[in-house]
Order: sequence, then C-alpha cells, then structure tokens
Amino acid sequence: MIKVSVIGATGYAGAELIRLLLSHSKVELKNLSSKSYAGKNINEVYPNLNKNLDKLLSDENEIFEDTDVVFASLPAGLSDNIAKKCFEKNILFIDLGADFRLDNEEDYKNWYGKEYKYKDIHKEAIYSIPEIIKYDNVYNKKELTKAKIIGNPGCYPTSISLGLAPALVNKLIIKDDIIIDSKSGATGAGRELKLNTHYTECNEAFSPYKVANHRHTPEIEQTLSNIYGEDIKITFVPHLLPLNRGIVSTIYTKLENKNERLENIYNIYKEFYKDSKFIRVLDIGETANLKYVKYSNYCDISLHLDNRTDKLIIVSAIDNMVKGAAGQAIQNMNIALGLKEDEGLNFIPPAF
Repeated sequence: MIKVSVIGATGYAGAELIRLLLSHSKVELKNLSSKSYAGKNINEVYPNLNKNLDKLLSDENEIFEDTDVVFASLPAGLSDNIAKKCFEKNILFIDLGADFRLDNEEDYKNWYGKEYKYKDIHKEAIYSIPEIIKYDNVYNKKELTKAKIIGNPGCYPTSISLGLAPALVNKLIIKDDIIIDSKSGATGAGRELKLNTHYTECNEAFSPYKVANHRHTPEIEQTLSNIYGEDIKITFVPHLLPLNRGIVSTIYTKLENKNERLENIYNIYKEFYKDSKFIRVLDIGETANLKYVKYSNYCDISLHLDNRTDKLIIVSAIDNMVKGAAGQAIQNMNIALGLKEDEGLNFIPPAF
C-alpha cells in the first residue's frame, strides 16, 4: 500500500482528496494536517466522513512520518518549505497550490507578489495536465514517472487547455485570436470566507470578476504556448456561478482555414483524445454541460462552428474540485508511481 498524507486537509480541495483517496485500492491514508483544526478528528470537520474515516488532524511537522506521497493544498507561498523537506526525504510531493505551476519566477513575482524560496527544487518540478503532457514541448509522461515534485494545474487552466490542445497542436486556429469566457462554482474560491462568496452576495447573482487580471492567466498562457511552440496571449474573463462546483469554459477562436469542416475538426479531437479515458469529445450537435461531469474526473468537450464568422467555438466542462484539483492530482500520482491512470477515479457522474 502507498502511504499518503494530506496537508491542508480541511480545505475544499483537501477534503475532496480524502473523499477520492478513500476509494483508491492502492492507498492508505496516513497523516492529515490542518492548521485551523489540529487536534480535532477529520469527521468532526466533515461529518460525511463518519464511519468512513476516523483520524485526528495533526500538526504539519508530523506529516512526513512514514509516508510515500504528500499532497499539499495551501495558499500561494506556503509550499516551498514542504516541498524541500519531501525532496530531501525522497517523498513524492504533489502541490495543488500555485507554487510549482509557473516556470518563470518573474511571472510568479508579478502575479503572486512572492519569490521562490528554494530555486533548486523548482528546477526539479514537473507541471502536468496528464492528457496533454505528451504534446507539451517541455514535459512528457515518461518524465513524470521520474518526478519528485509535481505542480498540479489550476482548475481554469485545466478546462481551457484541454479544450484548446488539439486545435493548437494541429494548427487549426489563429493563436493571436483566442477569447475565453469561463464560469466557475463558488468552491473555486476556497473555504476561507470572502465577501463575494457569502450566500446573500452570490445567490441569485452572476457576474465576472478579476476581469483581465486573474492569477490563472500566466499559467494558461504558459501551457498554451508550450503546446503550440510559440508565445500565446489570451483574453480571459472568469465569472462566478451561484452553485457549489463545476466549470464551463466557452472558448472563441478564429480558424486558420475558413473552409475547415466541423466534421474534420471533430475527427481530429477524437483522434487526439482516443487514449484518454477522462476526456469525452461529444458528438456534433451536443453541448458540454457541467451537470454531467459533477463529482467525476471527466472533461466534456463540445465543438461548434460559426460559418458566418469562421469561428470555432469550443465548450469545455469539468468539476473544478475533481478534474480541476483533487482528481487530477491523484491521476498525476498514479502516473508517477506506475499505477493505472484511472485508479481510484472511476466515479460515474450523477444524471441529476
């Protein structure tokens, strides 16, 4: 059994990690830590775990005892010390936060206002969206099996990159004309209380936020640029939906060849993702809907062609807590440790 520990176990992503890991046949949950709830039982914080998990939340210093893998779900700037200890102890470290997502430290400084504390370990980190890492100009799946530190992607970058990757690899679209309209449930903001996620603020409300200034922008551009092989800049506008979970990204692109047929684009996407269990390219005429990916590691993609404007419109739907966070982190662990990629992730989305 692989002994797994979770830091930040009482945040939304941490709690989702625990839910999924309890169904993983190769994993033993060893240590759970929480700064806010140390000393309490995890099922006191999340009663859904009653009769499923009886474990005290420990101090962070105890997390490294007798463990093979550490997941961390923490705010930006708090993962470097943990990653350093894991690296020295030969423990696989998977970061669900932002600290190991950006290759360029200047980007990290500009968008997060922080510096890399241990620059040497950042050179060892691999950023991985599993379905497209083999097409990335920087990394591939074989290298992931050698990883000691994995930067788990953000939820918006996951939905957007999966939607765009086949079009970029096959040069179907103009790289300088990409507009992304993404909508996310409130769990994307984390468990810490914020004004805009108060019930009375977000219920029966709908609006964009951090317009042209969202921290996921450099991660999205970095990933798309690595896939395409040239620098890409995008227009990205996120919106807050008055629901708990899920992301729908509607991506507007301009075709390189205005005579391109939707059937051909569809076939390219199907071929690109033919070996990817968790990517479902929907039939022409269907539209991706977050209702049918909730609680699962699936990403649904639908393709739409506006012949009047030569626009290819791509719709991508994921559960931001699973494929956008905990599920993808487990998927990365599975690959890194040579397990079946879908181990512990075979959840069928509910129909209603």
